[in-house]
Amino acid sequence: MSKPIAGLWDCRRHFIKKRSLESIEEFSACKRKSSWGILTSQGSWADRSPLHEAASQGRLLALKTLISQGYNVNTVTIDHVTPLHEACLGDHVGCARTLLEAGANVNATTIDGVTPLFNACSRGSASCVDLLLEYGAKAQLESCLPSPTHEASSKGHSECLDVLISWGIDVDQDIPHLGSPLYVACKSQQIHCIKRLLHAGANVQKGRHLDTPLHAAAQQTSTEIINLLLDFGADINAKNTDYRRPVEVATPSSLVERLLLLYEATPCSLCQLCRLCIRNCIGRSRLHLVPQLQLPKLLKDFLQYRESITNF
Repeated sequence: MSKPIAGLWDCRRHFIKKRSLESIEEFSACKRKSSWGILTSQGSWADRSPLHEAASQGRLLALKTLISQGYNVNTVTIDHVTPLHEACLGDHVGCARTLLEAGANVNATTIDGVTPLFNACSRGSASCVDLLLEYGAKAQLESCLPSPTHEASSKGHSECLDVLISWGIDVDQDIPHLGSPLYVACKSQQIHCIKRLLHAGANVQKGRHLDTPLHAAAQQTSTEIINLLLDFGADINAKNTDYRRPVEVATPSSLVERLLLLYEATPCSLCQLCRLCIRNCIGRSRLHLVPQLQLPKLLKDFLQYRESITNF
């Protein structure tokens, strides 16, 4: 074989070898990426048991059959997801009850600190929330772990919030990087959750660090939320870490800014000040006793924000 032809074959072999190596590297990279996706995706589909599948799909009969065959109800995936996590995320109350009756750990946590109660609040399943609390679920674990109360507040699941409140959760629970549930609800503009929290006695001034719920609401567009917070005694002159008041963080020339400026120029009514003073004296833990006070119904409704100040 002549030298030019031999050189051509050498170049071809080198090209083929190079492309083969590149293909292998690409395949390996894809495989690593795929494996990482499996390891990091919630539920870890690579090692889900039949029990996980039945619970996530709400197949109650199949779930009962598997349990009767000896499957462990507390079996976990690589990221510690249990069948109970799956049942609650899917709003499958029957499956959740069956797992709990069979001994499922109601406070099991994933590697991310997520509990079945958190999943129920994330889905908006008030029935699952009530069931889990009945079986001893803790709404407040360590402050660094995901909070069911904050999750319900941020997603607008007011029915879940109602259940949590009825079981006596701390409506002012502080998560350092999130703040209070009320602050989270204001950032997400979830007015129904804001109402639930305020009526339950949430501290209208407690937000995230020096940012108050009013600061969070002022950066949004809802004047209804602004009015609600002000009615519950929000301090319009509170300053955040940047020494800015709520009106100073509002969008210039917006309806929210105009409302805050108007409120600054208008003194609170005596009725409003009296209501706030009485509610503070009663205390959050005893607000539910207001209907038992020896007062006219109109006054009791007023103290519970069921009557407008304009009616007085």
